[in-house]
Amino acid sequence: MKNTTVGVKYIKFPVLIREKSGTLQETFASISLHADIPKRYRETCVSTFIAVLNKHQDDMSVNILAKLLSEVQDELQAEAAHLEMSFPYFIEKKAPVSQTTSLMEYTCRFTGSIGKDEDFMLSVRVPVTTLCPCSKEISAGGAHNQRAEVNLDVKFTGFVWLEDLIDMVESAASSQVYALLKRPDEKHVTEQAYDNPMFVEDVVRKVSELAKKHENIYWFSVSVESFESIH
Repeated sequence: MKNTTVGVKYIKFPVLIREKSGTLQETFASISLHADIPKRYRETCVSTFIAVLNKHQDDMSVNILAKLLSEVQDELQAEAAHLEMSFPYFIEKKAPVSQTTSLMEYTCRFTGSIGKDEDFMLSVRVPVTTLCPCSKEISAGGAHNQRAEVNLDVKFTGFVWLEDLIDMVESAASSQVYALLKRPDEKHVTEQAYDNPMFVEDVVRKVSELAKKHENIYWFSVSVESFESIH
């Protein structure tokens, strides 16, 4: 009997995400979950999806995805199952000079599949500052800088922390972005960006070099988009 693909899309769900410090962070996720199942299970699929999500919501990580999808597969005798979960993740950062603390938000995503095409991926979207090398070269004073966003997707063996991926991206930009800065901090990040000019392709290249050095990453994709421009 031919299988049919059923699922739920973009449901909002409270979850706890394991932090590198060992604690759990409360956040909410947008989750899409579907499976290729025999037609006789169509009436029970949604309740199965929700029950499995409820079971694992108190400790979500990329390592949990395989177990979660395996349970969906077993319950529904599915040929394959796939999950996408995106969520805001908050990291407490200290301003570079004043050491003022604030929470910085990052958009993260877990993606996993089992069955026909088993695959797991972790993604982060990180805001950064880039300063234009051309603007610096032609200007007698100052240079054009802009907000940019780096998207990094990785496939891995072992375990990879969200914090490590975010640190990797932020270290590759002209300057980090902070949620709260005081005047001494503003001076610092402005001068840091000026001393470290980057085209978007420079950021891609540097993130790629760092990803290649990570012992647990065997595949990655990097893209950078700038949002403000004077030309």
